[in-house]
Amino acid sequence: MAGVGRAEEREQHLNGELPPEPEDRDGAAGLGAEDGAKKKRKKKKKGRAGPGDGEGEGDGATGKKKKKKKKKKGPKVQTDPPSIPICDLFPSNVFPKGEECEYPPTQDGRTAAWRTTSEEKKALDQASEEIWNDFREAAEAHRQVRKYVMSWIKPGMTMIEICEKLEDCSRLAFPTGCSLNNCAAHYTPNAGDPTVLQYNDICKIDFGTHISGRIIDCAFTVTFNPKYDRLLQAVKDATNTGIKCAGIDVRLCDVGEAIQEVMESYEPIRNLNGHSIGPYRIHAGKTVPIVKGGEATRMEEGEVYAIETFGSTGKGVVHDDMECSHYMKNFDVGHVPIRLPRAKHLLNVINENFGTLAFCRRWLDRLGESKYLMALKNLCDLGIVDPYPPLCDIKGSYTAQFEHTILLRPTCKEVDWGQETVSTSQESTSTEGLKTTRISPDILGSPQSPNGSERCQLKPRSEHFAKDRTPSVPESCEHPVFIPKHGLGTT
Repeated sequence: MAGVGRAEEREQHLNGELPPEPEDRDGAAGLGAEDGAKKKRKKKKKGRAGPGDGEGEGDGATGKKKKKKKKKKGPKVQTDPPSIPICDLFPSNVFPKGEECEYPPTQDGRTAAWRTTSEEKKALDQASEEIWNDFREAAEAHRQVRKYVMSWIKPGMTMIEICEKLEDCSRLAFPTGCSLNNCAAHYTPNAGDPTVLQYNDICKIDFGTHISGRIIDCAFTVTFNPKYDRLLQAVKDATNTGIKCAGIDVRLCDVGEAIQEVMESYEPIRNLNGHSIGPYRIHAGKTVPIVKGGEATRMEEGEVYAIETFGSTGKGVVHDDMECSHYMKNFDVGHVPIRLPRAKHLLNVINENFGTLAFCRRWLDRLGESKYLMALKNLCDLGIVDPYPPLCDIKGSYTAQFEHTILLRPTCKEVDWGQETVSTSQESTSTEGLKTTRISPDILGSPQSPNGSERCQLKPRSEHFAKDRTPSVPESCEHPVFIPKHGLGTT
């Protein structure tokens, strides 16, 4: 009987008349839960893939993620302090032009307006566009660094601090000149120089930039005491006059005579002058006098000139004085046999890092060179390297300088950006329209050091320069002579 009952139950189970046993119920529930979980996962995948790009269901079904579109970035803006390379600020590699001026009329009264419309001159100008563009890039770098320097330079800063902070932005083209008071040119501090900028000092900031050897050489004068304003204005007007008179076929002596006439209220420094500029050559051979009686050589088409004028309250004649800091390899020197092994090594360092551009002892120190003074003297004695000691007028006098670079293009004369002068008085404009920037003491800041300049193989600054500096610059501008420890850098 028991066997018959079990057989009937099995038949009823098979026919679906009885509910499943507990084990079967649990198994069915487990399968249903797994199916539901799988469906939920699929829905989540569709939700993640689908709304990401707003595409159809096909992309969601595959579960592939699409990359989000990158937002378009606006034009880059220079940081403060400047750290973005100029080429990154102008992605098109077309840099702003300087001021384009028509050439002065010739002696017979003919104007040079025909050059701007001549198809031949336009073609020649276009053929050299790459060269002019390199000059414009260097000029834009110089302008931005110049503006940055004026925002923080102030009394109480050491000259080494000023030069290093400037060179961190401009990079190395030739040494930063920061000549004080009666020193007119070619002074940059060597290692350990404790000289400090004072309120009554008059400082000439002269530095350069270059792109592929296309050099921009420009200088301006920094003062804080308004008693120097008349001297600065006279020198600035003389520089503007020299720029206005310069041009193709103009005699260099005529430019010097015009400059001297403008600066008649002060004494022009007779044995300092402007100069022509060549590729990787700051002094290319021709000189632009700032007094009458110079050579009658004419300026030529395609040349580049640095028009600079110096004014002085002293005798107007400079002489070598103080410790030498500027050096430059002789551009025309041939093969010269060198006996000293250290001199050979030093020459290799100069060739690799500076070439025919100027350099200073500070820069040799930062490259890791040491005990090189005897080798450097040997190179100077052999005529391979030329020393350029500081040039000074009589003690107690004051000198000022302004300098500009001009391009003698076939169609017109192009002048790089306007000069600036730092002073404590209000803003003024020179007679030729070049603006003079005056900075008051309350806005003279001390921004952070630039973090965008990396130098290969250069040692940290703290290893080379004295940490303790005593601010001791007498008003008579008697600069102490220091034992040389450092090498020079390039502009």
